[in-house]
Amino acid sequence: MNDPLEQQPDAQNPMNHPEEQPSGSEGSPKFGRLLIVLVLAVILIGFITFASEWFYS
Repeated sequence: MNDPLEQQPDAQNPMNHPEEQPSGSEGSPKFGRLLIVLVLAVILIGFITFASEWFYS
């Protein structure tokens, strides 16, 4: 069995932290697309509000 106390820590990584994930555009959120969807949702809610006000008044 491997005893963790017998293993020497790496000089660059003394706390044995996992390696950093590569930073890049893959998997990152698409803020432009999210903003467009948010604006369309607000417009739709506004349209429903004015349409229901017109219909029920």
